[in-house]
Amino acid sequence: MAAAVRLALRPRLSTSNIATRIPCRAFSSSASRLDFHFDTHHFVQRLEREGLTRPQAEGIMNAMADVIDESVRNMTSNMVTKAEQEKHQYTQQVDIAQIKSELQLMEKNDLAMLKAENDRLQTDMEKLKQRLRQEITRTQDGVRLDLNLEKGRMREESSGQELKIKEVDTRIEQEIANLRTAIQVSKATTLQYLVGFVTGCSALLMAYLRFRM
Repeated sequence: MAAAVRLALRPRLSTSNIATRIPCRAFSSSASRLDFHFDTHHFVQRLEREGLTRPQAEGIMNAMADVIDESVRNMTSNMVTKAEQEKHQYTQQVDIAQIKSELQLMEKNDLAMLKAENDRLQTDMEKLKQRLRQEITRTQDGVRLDLNLEKGRMREESSGQELKIKEVDTRIEQEIANLRTAIQVSKATTLQYLVGFVTGCSALLMAYLRFRM
C-alpha cells in the first residue's frame, strides 16, 4: 500500500457555518500534508435551490458527512503507512535474497553431488571395462589352451589311427603272402598229383596194350 489517508470532519453544520473544511492527510516519505476543502454552504444553497428547506439541506449535509467520515475510517483502517510498506518491502527483499542465496547454495550442492556421482560412475565404468578386458583375455587364453589340447589329442588320435592302419596293412600283406605261398604249394602238390596220375595211367595203358598184343 502507498500512504494512509485520513479524513476528519468538523462537528455538525449549523446556520452560522459558511463552509466546513474536510482535511485529508497523506503519509509519505516527506511527511507532506494535503488538505481538501469542501464548500458545504454552497452545497446547502444548491439543495435549497432544488426546493429543499434549510433544515432539510443541513440534515442531508450532516448525513453525508457522517457517511463520508465512516467510509474514510473504514478505508483507512485497512491501509498502512509508507514506512510500514517500505519495511515490508525491505523484509520481502531480505527474504528473497535469503531464498536466492539458499537456492544458489542448493544448486552448488546439487552440482557438486552430480559431479561426484558422475566421477563415481566413470570410475565404476573404468573398473568394469578393465574387469571385462581381463575376463575376455582369460577366456581367449582358455579357448586357445583348449584348442591346443584338442589339436594335440586329435594328432595323437590320428597317429594312433595311422599305426592301426599300418598294422592292418601289414596283416593284409602277410595274409596275401601266406595265401600266395599256399596257392603255390597247392599248385605244386596238384601238379605232382597230376604227373603221378598221368604216369600211372600211361603205365596201365601200356600194360593193357602189351596184354592185347
